[in-house]
Amino acid sequence: MRPAGGGLIDGLWSLRLSRFAAIGASATLLYAGLALAFTGLGIAATGASVLAFLLAAVFSYGGHKYVTFVSGGRHAFELPRFLVVSAAGLAVVSVMPAVLTDMLGLPAAVPILLACIVIPAVNYVVLGRWVFAGAEKNGAP
Repeated sequence: MRPAGGGLIDGLWSLRLSRFAAIGASATLLYAGLALAFTGLGIAATGASVLAFLLAAVFSYGGHKYVTFVSGGRHAFELPRFLVVSAAGLAVVSVMPAVLTDMLGLPAAVPILLACIVIPAVNYVVLGRWVFAGAEKNGAP
């Protein structure tokens, strides 16, 4: 729902999907940039991907809790759920480079790009319906 007289940018920002995209894109770019930087420093693709993912997850939790889903839920409830979702994502970013780069010899950018597509799509659904589900009940936009 758009705020009255708020303009296009305000209207788009009021949509949860737009906020998710902004936070998610920022977290994804942070992950990709760090992963590529770490591989450039000589860290193996799998280790670089995992380390970058962990660092980006910290940003992602805060951004999605306070901006995307505007959740007033307790950290004791939401953080463990977020960690489960993040662990699943971590498994994906661990396995993809191990298989695609280490075993099949593809460039490190391939699993990084795939992670940048798969993880955000799954996260939007799971974060909204399970991790921060109480935000919708509390009238969050």
